[in-house]
Amino acid sequence: MKNKSLKPGYFCATGQAVATSLRRVVAVLVASSVAFLAIGAAPSFAQEWPQRPVHIIVPFPPGGAIDTMTRILAPYLEAGLKQSVVVENRAGAGGIVGTTAASRSTDGHTLLMTAMGHVVVPALNSKITYDALGDFRALAPVGIVPNVLVVPASSPYKTAQDIIDAAKANPGKLTYGSAGVGSSLHMTAARFAAEAGITLTHVPYRGSVAAMTDLVSGRIDLMFDSTTSIAPFVADGRIRPLAVATSSRTNAFPDIPTIAENTLPNYAVDWWYALLAPKDLPQEGLQKVAAIVSASLQNPKVRESFAAIKVEPMQGNTQSLAEIMLQDSKKWSDLVLKLGIQVD
Repeated sequence: MKNKSLKPGYFCATGQAVATSLRRVVAVLVASSVAFLAIGAAPSFAQEWPQRPVHIIVPFPPGGAIDTMTRILAPYLEAGLKQSVVVENRAGAGGIVGTTAASRSTDGHTLLMTAMGHVVVPALNSKITYDALGDFRALAPVGIVPNVLVVPASSPYKTAQDIIDAAKANPGKLTYGSAGVGSSLHMTAARFAAEAGITLTHVPYRGSVAAMTDLVSGRIDLMFDSTTSIAPFVADGRIRPLAVATSSRTNAFPDIPTIAENTLPNYAVDWWYALLAPKDLPQEGLQKVAAIVSASLQNPKVRESFAAIKVEPMQGNTQSLAEIMLQDSKKWSDLVLKLGIQVD
């Protein structure tokens, strides 16, 4: 179509003038396109994630607190992400099997639900092929499962200080059970003994159920176990809780003092659970998931579900979780080195 606004003499302009005009037009068009893409591309790209179902690897068997927490949050993630969320239990080697699988993920749609042990295990096992900090990004803090110092109902010990006094009088005589070398129960007790300056004899079991069975019968003297596990035994009077390991009292047993309150002022083990992401997760994915988890933890229904399994919702955000991971990695590595604990 002819442009009638052009005057007949227009095309008499020199070739140089025409070329200059065309270059200016092209430059303007290119600049406009770049500006448009810069403004429009970021939100459009952010809305593209997730492009397919999101998989959350839980490196422990079904049924435990960590698995239950993940499944409580999954429907809220599905609603917020508008995609299916698949929870995969890949148990084995104390969480190493599933964590290794997550570290090798390259699909940008895989997450890892894990615990403080994530930054403890590398110090215990030199054969691990992933970097607990370098291969993963902090995503969202989820919960804290307090460990509690417990003894059989027939035990003469009534406080944590009683345990310390007896252990100092008879070094190595008192025995404590755990769910295995390097487990949260083992490490919580090992830190307690180290900070108290006492020697306790560790009796590792294949899981906390077997350890609790022997505690109830009096075959071992004490152990640390989670609020989730001890609740029924406390309720029927088979064991006696003495103190909680966390930095503050637990809602599950508000009358039980912390170890720091009147025994070891600097002692605190807040065994956390959190969502991490392999380093290939897009930034917009990290932000979306973190926001959804944070909002979900304020939901009364989620808090009620967590309370039912004796889990405390964890405060904080992506940045504070990253800082906690870094601090705990050093703290536990130092303890493991000092005590010479190894599982490989």
